[in-house]
Amino acid sequence: MLAAALVAAGIAGATSERSSYADDRAAIEDLQARYMFALDWQDAETYSATFTDDGILDWAGGISHGRDAIRAEVRGMREHFAKHEAADAPIRPARLRHVISNVVIRIDGDRATGRAYWFELNDDGRDRRPYVGAYGHYEDELRKVHGQWLFSQRKIYNEQMDSRAASAANPAW
Repeated sequence: MLAAALVAAGIAGATSERSSYADDRAAIEDLQARYMFALDWQDAETYSATFTDDGILDWAGGISHGRDAIRAEVRGMREHFAKHEAADAPIRPARLRHVISNVVIRIDGDRATGRAYWFELNDDGRDRRPYVGAYGHYEDELRKVHGQWLFSQRKIYNEQMDSRAASAANPAW
């Protein structure tokens, strides 16, 4: 019932109770995009809302359990970037933009797994010329909660860090 109400209200990512693979995949890809925008704007509320209440974020900064802890991580990122912006003044603030590609998704009812590449564009040089600053891949577990797909666990691999580099095995099954 709630899922149908969300669909009727036009809530992003909401699907009917009898969704197709295409509907679910589109909703998951929308979730991934909303996550990326929230990351780049350090929007702690939107970022944490892409996870289940008990979601797990496993990233270079550690492992965060639950939305409150994930929200706190993004608030910390925002504080970190604000310090860099202040130090760069009067030059326009540097920006990061993350891009996701090569998305592989397996859906099994109200659960799914995902794999995707990510890369980060950065423009923190004095001339603000962009460059690829980092890259890696995501390994995701997802759950559909009240008709909306959310990350239940997101592990982020980063090829610039020995401790976060991928193994030799193909992660896309």
